[in-house]
Formats: sequence, C-alpha cells, structure tokens
Amino acid sequence: MTRRIAPLIPALRRYARALMKNPAMADDLVQDCLERAISRWHQHRVDGNTRTWMFTILHNLAVNNWQQARFRGVHVTIDDVGDAAFSHPPQQDENLHLQDVMAALEQLPDDQRSVVLLVSVEDLSYADAAKVLGVPVGTVMSRLSRGRERLHQILAGAANGTVENPHGPALRRVK
Repeated sequence: MTRRIAPLIPALRRYARALMKNPAMADDLVQDCLERAISRWHQHRVDGNTRTWMFTILHNLAVNNWQQARFRGVHVTIDDVGDAAFSHPPQQDENLHLQDVMAALEQLPDDQRSVVLLVSVEDLSYADAAKVLGVPVGTVMSRLSRGRERLHQILAGAANGTVENPHGPALRRVK
C-alpha cells in the first residue's frame, strides 16, 4: 500500500496547494487525503488506478472545504497577514511570471481551475480527470477549453497592463 501511495504525495501536494491557495490548508488537505486513503484501502479496487483514486479523494475533500468555507468565511491567521503585508522581497522576472500565472489560476472558477490543474499540471488523461471530478469526459474537455482560453485572456491583460473584469467579458449587442 505505501509503495503505491508514497510516490503520489508530491503531486497531491502540488494539486492541493494550487486548489487551496494556502500552503498550510493544502498540507492539511493532503494529510486528510492520506488518512482517508489508508483507512479505506479495503475499498480500493485491486485493478483500479491508485493515482486517479487518490486525486478523487483529494478533490472531494477540497470541494467539502470550499462548501464549509462559504458558511464560515475565510480564516486568516495573524502570521499570514504579517508576512503578506510587510514583506516585499525583490522578485526575479521568472518569479513574477509564476505569480501572474498563479493569480490567473485563482481567478478561474473552481470547476475550470480543477480541470486545468489535473490535465495540464498533473498530466492526468481526460478520462482520469473525468473520474476524479465525477463528470463526463466531454465536460472535462469543455471546461479545459474554457479554462485555457480564460487563462490566456487574463495573462494577455496582465501583460498589457489592463485590468480584467472579474465577472468575465462584457456582453456586446450585435444587430
């Protein structure tokens, strides 16, 4: 069991950090995922894909956290506020681009962000991403297409110095 789970931990942490936007919450999410996988290992199919199963557990836990957060509000520790408010270290161009991409990912709706991360970052197939998310493959493909297009728009706007409309593109009347 541990031989099959341990190699997945870095990918699970990467996906969790991108989903949760908070390293501590992401680590807690991965811990919960590992605990759930180990305690329910008997439910894992022998012929099943362990990677897909683990990402499914992680994603479902993240969705539960998002739903709970809507009722509770956002929790911010004093340490997080202090670091963000008072530290401005010099950034390299590479770090700035990475920050732009991460900020653009955060602007995507949760369903699009999840698909983009699973397919583009974690290299899951469309079929595996569909299993993780519990949606049809066609839905994965359309969300991925919309998510990539939206990322492109956001990043193009950031490169031009324009501010993106958080509600999406404005509608235009065509006669």
